[in-house]
Amino acid sequence: MEQPEDMASLSEFDSLAGSIPATKVEITVSCRNLLDKDMFSKSDPLCVMYTQGMENKQWREVSATPCPPKNASISFFLKKISSLLPCGSWELNSGHQVCGVPGKKCGSIILSAEELSNCRDVATMQFCANKLDKKDFFGKSDPFLVFYRSNEDGTFTICHKTEVMKNTLNPVWQTFSIPVRALCNGDYDRTIKVEVYDWDRDGSHDFIGEFTTSYRELARGQSQFNIYEVINPKKKMKKKKYVNSGTVTLLSFAVESESTFLDYIKGGTQINFTVAIDFTASNGNPSQSTSLHYMSPYQLNAYALALTAVGEIIQHYDSDKMFPALGFGAKLPPDGRVSHEFPLNGNQENPSCCGIDGILEAYHSSLRTVQLYGPTNFAPVVTHVARNAATVQDGSQYSVLLIITDGVISDMAQTKEAIVNAAKLPMSIIIVGVGQAEFDAMVELDGDDVRISSRGKLAERDIVQFVPFRDYVDRTGNHVLSMARLARDVLAEIPDQLVSYMKAQGIRPRPPPAAPPQSPPQSPTHSPPGSPLHTHI
Repeated sequence: MEQPEDMASLSEFDSLAGSIPATKVEITVSCRNLLDKDMFSKSDPLCVMYTQGMENKQWREVSATPCPPKNASISFFLKKISSLLPCGSWELNSGHQVCGVPGKKCGSIILSAEELSNCRDVATMQFCANKLDKKDFFGKSDPFLVFYRSNEDGTFTICHKTEVMKNTLNPVWQTFSIPVRALCNGDYDRTIKVEVYDWDRDGSHDFIGEFTTSYRELARGQSQFNIYEVINPKKKMKKKKYVNSGTVTLLSFAVESESTFLDYIKGGTQINFTVAIDFTASNGNPSQSTSLHYMSPYQLNAYALALTAVGEIIQHYDSDKMFPALGFGAKLPPDGRVSHEFPLNGNQENPSCCGIDGILEAYHSSLRTVQLYGPTNFAPVVTHVARNAATVQDGSQYSVLLIITDGVISDMAQTKEAIVNAAKLPMSIIIVGVGQAEFDAMVELDGDDVRISSRGKLAERDIVQFVPFRDYVDRTGNHVLSMARLARDVLAEIPDQLVSYMKAQGIRPRPPPAAPPQSPPQSPTHSPPGSPLHTHI
């Protein structure tokens, strides 16, 4: 959904606090009667959603579902697509035909949307079953559960699927957690339907039976109220003596409130912001207008625009507004040694600059004194920030490194190792690519599709977010709005990355500091005319 051009400005836009009126909407994608593309089984459908940029009209992937169980009619349920939409009227077209094979009906796509409630609870539960129907000819059954949330229009949407328990009629499934918002959208009396299936390799899973419940019922925990008869409606109609197809029992149930990014910020967590700028020769001579580092008297260059867009927002989460600023890939005076980790302010003991203006001043000063050189090495600045992040891991501080670069990375192996080591620390990395170079290596570091690894060790978390600056260049000249979008997308993953670190370490938000007591109103003091109390300033 596209925003009106006059809806936001860089100064008022806050992607982390949501200052633009917006509502969070969950979009569920379902497909019906898809073409069967597999020879000996059904298709393995995958759904990818794209949005079109306002500036360059390029399509960018915003969400992709995992492959669900083989089925020609399926709802994509493991990864819902949540979008922030401007408040007001908006439309969602549903029931589109799938195009792709000329002359053939490929099926249909159904989109449904529901505004999400503010419920932040997460339910953790475990189920077992007893005496389920035997479905396999040479064995018992391979049962699994599928949970459906009822929608406002009476339809059902898959919200969770358990693992398959092989060759048993009395399975005990693993404990799982699910947001209450996904289970019932905060409506405790909304119907929850649970279906029991016998897994088959070819995807034609056998229906065993079903039952319904609600969040309010589940919240009672293990009791006689949470033992459910599994009913197969077709069997019930055909067989007079049919009782059930087994029972499913709730073994345990617990609920806790999920902490958010703002809970940690309100509890005193500080964001330590560090910027690292690429000073390699591939940027071009700063004195020439073709250079990415060109210091025009009339406008900011790409480096300064990116730094300002991100820094103007993130600085509000740092109380002292003192930000370390580093450069890499330059020859330094007086001896011309190449450095991949030098302070822009020239102070090796304290590379911090006062505010974003201080960083810009130090950046421009460095351009006048250093010689652009190379190569493009990230590992030293990543290790620098990781070293500082490792000193405080109690949740009171979280480090964010912004790397602005123009090109192909030279020390990929070392950088991957540094990122894998940093993933266990309270730290995130933002990479903004400027210029027209290929940024395939940056996409790999981003780790959205494949978590990065080094020497066989997988990163514990995804801590890198990459965006190409060129996607945000507004050809109409509206830099304020395009930079607001850059800041939004650059910072989009920081809240979840911070929360993921805190959860992994078992760190809960501290309670917000108590507000200072207000002094009681003073009674008016009678002073003679001409005294200070009678002087109006």
